[in-house]
Order: sequence, then C-alpha cells, then structure tokens
Amino acid sequence: ALQTPTSGEIYINDKKISKMNQKKLSRMRMKEIGFILQATNLVPFLTIKQQFYLLKSYKKDVLSTQEHDKLLDDLGLKEIENKLPSEVSGGQKQRVAIAKAIYTQPSIILADEPTASLDTENAMTVMKILKEQSKQRQKICIIVTHDERLTKFCDKIFHMEDGYLTQK
Repeated sequence: ALQTPTSGEIYINDKKISKMNQKKLSRMRMKEIGFILQATNLVPFLTIKQQFYLLKSYKKDVLSTQEHDKLLDDLGLKEIENKLPSEVSGGQKQRVAIAKAIYTQPSIILADEPTASLDTENAMTVMKILKEQSKQRQKICIIVTHDERLTKFCDKIFHMEDGYLTQK
C-alpha cells in the first residue's frame, strides 16, 4: 500500500488497492494497516497518553479503555503516560509505537525490526503480545527482522536472500 506493484493485484479485505488513488490509499492505510517502524514517529509535543487520543480522533474503532490500559501495562508503559517522547528511552518509544499500531485494531500490522531497540525481556514480551493480538483478533502481522529468536513466535517464516523470497 506504499508502492504500486510492478505486476499482479493486491487486495486487502476484498478491496483491490493496486488501482486506488492516493487519497483512497491514505484512508485505507489509516483504517487497515498498523505500521511499526524503526523510527517511532511520535509527535514530539504530545504526551504518550495524547498520542493515543490523536489516533482516536482519526479512527473510532480502537481498543476499549480497559484493553488499552492492559496493553500499556503489559508493555510497561503506564508509568510514562504523562511524559513527552523526549523524556523517555528509545526502548520505551519503540514500545509506544508498537502499542499505537495495536491500538487502532488494523487488519494488518507491518513491523520493520520491531524489537531492534528492546532488551531481550521486552522483545519477547512484545512478540508474545503481537502473536496474541493476531490470533485473538484474527489479524495478520508481517515482521521483517534479522533477529532469529523472533521466528519462534511466527506461523510462517520466509527468508530473503539475493532478491529471492523462499518459505522455510
């Protein structure tokens, strides 16, 4: 949904996206895709709590307050809710970005090295949460990583080498 395919068609929830204009693609990305990027893209002048309020103002179908509180608690983020991004660690920012992707309940989560800035304990917690969320809510989570430890949480594993994608 970020680039136009060179061949073939792409469908998300039975909607053909390969021919959508930029405005429709943007709306579809907001509704259907949660991104976890290496750059956390947090709004610098909003507290952690306000980051979620901003998302809720654009997308109404978000986690309930109870589910959101549990997610923040599971990720160890409750104590930093009222802090600005500049006041928290890189690992905390990454976990906030992960929580934001889950909070919007997208059909697909695309994660680029989601645990790169996390210690082992937090990395494993994040992967357990991503797996639980995708199973419970019947969502797809696609993770790109160099960290082989994460593969134990995956249902399917693909390996890319020299431009070729193969299933393990």
